Amino acid sequence: MEIIYLLCSILAASITTAILSLRLALQSLVLALLPGCGSSNQGNKDGVVLYQGLVRHVRRRPVFHSFEYPVRYALVDLDQAPAARTLPDSFFVTHLSAGEARRIAHTSGSVLLLTIPPSVGYEQNPLSVYYCYNLEGSTSYLAKCIAEVTNSPWGERVTFPFDPDSDVVPKSLHVSPFMDMHGKWKMHANTPGEDLLLDISVQHPDLGNYFVASLKAKKVCHLQTHSLALFFWFMPQKVALWIYWQALKLWCKKVAFVSHPKYQTPKYREEVLTRNQSLQCPFSEKNGIEQPAAVSKRSTGDGRCFVWTNASWPWC
Repeated sequence: MEIIYLLCSILAASITTAILSLRLALQSLVLALLPGCGSSNQGNKDGVVLYQGLVRHVRRRPVFHSFEYPVRYALVDLDQAPAARTLPDSFFVTHLSAGEARRIAHTSGSVLLLTIPPSVGYEQNPLSVYYCYNLEGSTSYLAKCIAEVTNSPWGERVTFPFDPDSDVVPKSLHVSPFMDMHGKWKMHANTPGEDLLLDISVQHPDLGNYFVASLKAKKVCHLQTHSLALFFWFMPQKVALWIYWQALKLWCKKVAFVSHPKYQTPKYREEVLTRNQSLQCPFSEKNGIEQPAAVSKRSTGDGRCFVWTNASWPWC
């Protein structure tokens, strides 16, 4: 049933992408021909800073498998979100607001969201990160990050805070059919500047530190605001294609297929909370589990909390 749903969603997304890509091409042609349409505004004038770089995955066991692909990201100042007219309104509906992120992270400063914006009707974000800053007088510093992990094709999402310098959290989402849930994510993020770094490694009780995913990117300057749509054109679709292509390669290497834990261990989310408590959560009684039909919009209280939701189609 999941395979049929996946194939139908791919077909529907492909048709939508083709139609909207044609419209984007026509709009770009009109902007290029009409005088005065090519403004010199930079993307960060509307609270959006652009990055481009590489995502790299390395799997050491049970077979070695590595790959990398180019990516483009937007770092959005959520306090300036109403002014960020270069992004569609739906973008701000499916993500946390600045106030919600501050309540989760217990911070007082600005909130920046690193994500891949939707392009021609499709959004694909395996991981989005909120950078939450604290204010001390006139000084601002990165105090906490919030991860927003989405799995496809299951269309689920988990949101949780982590310390950017270094943190270890229990694996809380079935993100790959070639990985079980018996592991921990070790996470690190730098303060975004000219360079942007993000590292996640999987620590497994049997396989050890067998998997590492990293993002290394540099800031892009002097991009015209009207070129944002072209800058991200087909970027989410490429990410989805790379994910499924690498999954096919792992299957050909005879890596064992792991079904979703909901079929084997329906209470796996409670187990995540228990493992989180044993790691480093002094306020674990505040953890919450919920499964609404759309993205949740609520504060999660003190301590480390995991909130599971259903991501908006197509799994943004």
